[in-house]
Amino acid sequence: MITHDEVRARSAAADDTYPLLTLDEFFDGNAQEDSIAPNQWGFGRPPLAEIARRLRELERDDAVAWVRVQLHEETFEDSVEDVLAEGVAVCTTLDERVVDERLDAEELQYDGAFEGFVYDEQAFTQVPAVPEGYRVLSLVWD
Repeated sequence: MITHDEVRARSAAADDTYPLLTLDEFFDGNAQEDSIAPNQWGFGRPPLAEIARRLRELERDDAVAWVRVQLHEETFEDSVEDVLAEGVAVCTTLDERVVDERLDAEELQYDGAFEGFVYDEQAFTQVPAVPEGYRVLSLVWD
């Protein structure tokens, strides 16, 4: 998992924008269950490992160009030392409903895919190219 210091350094190098993280950067070695969907952890949300498994499976689909973790703005507050996710971005040609069905939105307890990023796109850095015919959907847990 990427460290908090590495995230802050990447952000500072890109005019304090939020770097999008790969699934490996966010999930590999991450044992902090409340780093994503903290309000659902302990209330039926599957463990991080299961969320990562499903996202990786989706990312292998030919209709998906990339999947990235969108960081929570609190990650950049001075009092926070953790890497926290606000949501997940999926660059795809798939319909929101199809993404929700494949990931099982109800079981993962996210609010359903919607078009766009969780914050203005300009808030992010290291955004991969969006191929023609694809769009970005976001998954968020509230």
